[in-house]
Amino acid sequence: MKVMVVVMAMVLWILFFFTTPSYSYLYSREGLHGFEDLNLTELVYSSRMLPTSTGSNALPPPLMIPLTLIQGAAAKGAVCLDGTLPGYHLHPGYGSGANSWLIQLEGGGWCNSIRNCVYRKTTRRGSSTYMEKKLPFTGILSSKAEENPDFFNWNRVKLRYCDGASFSGDGQHEASKLNFRGQRIWLAGMEDLMSKGMSRATEALLSGCSAGGLASILHCDEFRELFPATTKVKCLSDAGFFLDAIDVSGGRTLRNMFEGVVRLQLQASLAPPSADPHGSWHDCKSNHAHCSASQIQYLQDFRNQMLNAIKSFSMSKKNGLFINSCFAHCQSERQDTWFADDSPLIESKGIAQSVGDWYFDRVRANAVDCPYPCDSTCHNLVFK
Repeated sequence: MKVMVVVMAMVLWILFFFTTPSYSYLYSREGLHGFEDLNLTELVYSSRMLPTSTGSNALPPPLMIPLTLIQGAAAKGAVCLDGTLPGYHLHPGYGSGANSWLIQLEGGGWCNSIRNCVYRKTTRRGSSTYMEKKLPFTGILSSKAEENPDFFNWNRVKLRYCDGASFSGDGQHEASKLNFRGQRIWLAGMEDLMSKGMSRATEALLSGCSAGGLASILHCDEFRELFPATTKVKCLSDAGFFLDAIDVSGGRTLRNMFEGVVRLQLQASLAPPSADPHGSWHDCKSNHAHCSASQIQYLQDFRNQMLNAIKSFSMSKKNGLFINSCFAHCQSERQDTWFADDSPLIESKGIAQSVGDWYFDRVRANAVDCPYPCDSTCHNLVFK
C-alpha cells in the first residue's frame, strides 16, 4: 500500500507526516540528536513539561492514567523481553471524540546484543514489572482542550514498549531467557483495543516518538488494514526517521546499530562515544551553544542530507512536513513544545496546529525552518 506522508521535523531533529489516498502518516525525528544514551533510556519529564507552580496561579496537574496489562497476551506469545505481560494506558474519549482513537507507541531506543537485552529486561523497557503504574498524559495525549485542541476528547492510548526492537521482532534466545516478541505485542495490543471499541472508530491516528516513531512507520499499513475504508486513518512518526548517516569518526554507527537489532531480533548517533573517543563532541552534545564553527557546519551538512532524503515525497501535495531547527526530541509528547504559549513556531504556526491541519485536511502542512541554530522559538535540550 502506498504511503502518503506528512513530515514534521526539526532541522537537526525531524518530524514527518506520511499519507496515502486512504490514510496518512506523520513523522518526526531528532535527526542529529547524537546522544547514545537516548537509545537506552528515554526523555524524562522536565519541569517545563509538568506544572510545578503553587498558589492561586497553580496549573492543574496532568491526568495520570493507570497501566492496563493485556490479559491473555502470554497465550499468544506476546510478552516483554523477560516474559511478563505487555500493557497500555487508555483514557476513554467522549462527545465528538467518542469514536476517534489516537494510539501512541512508546519509544525508548533499542537493544542490539544479548548483553544489552539482558540488561534491558531488568528495566521498564523490557519488563512490565518495572513499568510505572500510572503515566501523565501530556502533549498530544493531554485531556485539556487548551493543551491539545484537536485530540483532547479522543480515546487516547499509550502502548508500552518492552521488546527492544520498535514492536517488530519475533524470536527468542532460550539460553538468555529473552523473548523478542514485539510484533506479537503490537498485534495483541491492537486486538485488545479493537475489542474495547476501536473497531467502531470513525477516525484513527497512530503516533509514536523515537523508537516508537519508527514503529509507527513499520506498522502504518497494518493499522490501516484494521479499519474499513470509511475510517479516516493516518499515522504520525515523531523523531522516528533515522538516516544511514556517516558519524563524526567517518563510521556508520547507526547502520551497525540496526544491523545488530535485525540480526538479534528482527544507537542512533552521529557522535557516539565509540566515534568520539577523545570527547571533542561532548560539550557540543550537552549544549548546542558550545558547538564550534566546524561542528555547526557538520550539523548543517546533516540537515541538508535529511532534506534531500525527504525531497521526493515532500513534493506531493498530499504529503507534508514540519522541519524546525531545534535541539530537541519527541516534541509531540512534551506539553511545552506541543501546544503552549511559547511553543516552537515556523511562520507563526506551532506543531499541534500543523498536525491538526494535516490530519483534518484543513491546509497543507509543509514547513521548513531556516538553518540551525536560527530559530529563537526553540526549546533546546541542554544537559548539565
